[in-house]
Amino acid sequence: MMAEAGLLYSDLTEKIIGAAMEIHSTLGVGFLESVYEEALAVELDLCGIKYERQKAIDVFYKNRKLKQFFCDFLVEGKVLIELKALGQLTTTEHAQTLNYLKATGLKVGLLINFGAKSLKFKRFIKQKSA
Repeated sequence: MMAEAGLLYSDLTEKIIGAAMEIHSTLGVGFLESVYEEALAVELDLCGIKYERQKAIDVFYKNRKLKQFFCDFLVEGKVLIELKALGQLTTTEHAQTLNYLKATGLKVGLLINFGAKSLKFKRFIKQKSA
């Protein structure tokens, strides 16, 4: 696996990506996102990694709650994970992950796609506001 030396929470994100690779190599392509979500919960359990599933994210505007969304996983209170099972990721999925980071105040997110021939993932780091 590629080393992520110097990146925030690199040890944890490497374990998560490794778990996703194991799932993709075992199950392959073609299942619904919910199947991959169940499988990731199993893999995280086997790795002894603490997580919350379908974690509620409140979105506020001028101190008023607008809406509540749910991210697929929040791992060890540090890394947000959004799963997809699409043929190809678009800027929409990227924006969704970035918006979840913004809404939670978390710094690291992973967008993982099981829908392509090979596992696709993108690591996001929330940039400091100007």
